[in-house]
Amino acid sequence: QNARIHYLKPILLLLEQLQKPTVNSINETIGRALFDMITQNRDNTFLTILFNHPADLVRCWATYAIGNDKQLEIEELLSSIRPFAADTHFGVREISWMAIRNRIAFALDRSTTYLSLWAIEKDENVRRFATESTRPRGVWCKHIDRLKQEPSLALPILEPLKSDPSKYVRDSVANWLNDASKRQPGFVRALCHRWEEESNTKETHYIIRKALRTISK
Repeated sequence: QNARIHYLKPILLLLEQLQKPTVNSINETIGRALFDMITQNRDNTFLTILFNHPADLVRCWATYAIGNDKQLEIEELLSSIRPFAADTHFGVREISWMAIRNRIAFALDRSTTYLSLWAIEKDENVRRFATESTRPRGVWCKHIDRLKQEPSLALPILEPLKSDPSKYVRDSVANWLNDASKRQPGFVRALCHRWEEESNTKETHYIIRKALRTISK
């Protein structure tokens, strides 16, 4: 359709080499391979096509293409991934943080500073990206050991969200704190106690209840 049939064979060969293919590993392999070929062929037009493609699966590949761009500083990387963090499709939004989570962890201080601005964005999907991408443990992803040890590093992201109107965001904040409670229960208890005193809202109470679910067992 886009006259890039010569991109197909190298990608198929890479997919055949996957030892235990999963949906995520397949998407990642395709996205990274596309980025490499686009770079080699200076085919930025095709990159734009991927970014704006109507199929959510293709946009998932685009997120991994962005994550494979080692020339981007972390702030540039986050700026590039933002349209996918705000995507209308849940799957694209999930893949968007997975695609760059390792880069976020590698430049954690700069990442949390940048993402703290996303925590006050109007778009609930963007706010949710800020917490979900930095969860100490997360789902289907490598843990961020530094946040497991020092969860307070993410307070600039978490604080603005303690009474968020969006359940989508509140669930992510609560899951973030539940992650942290497995290594630093004292931190989570103290933070929840402070939030309860500072913000007597049903939204904050919802977060606290879910955040303490492991500690309360």
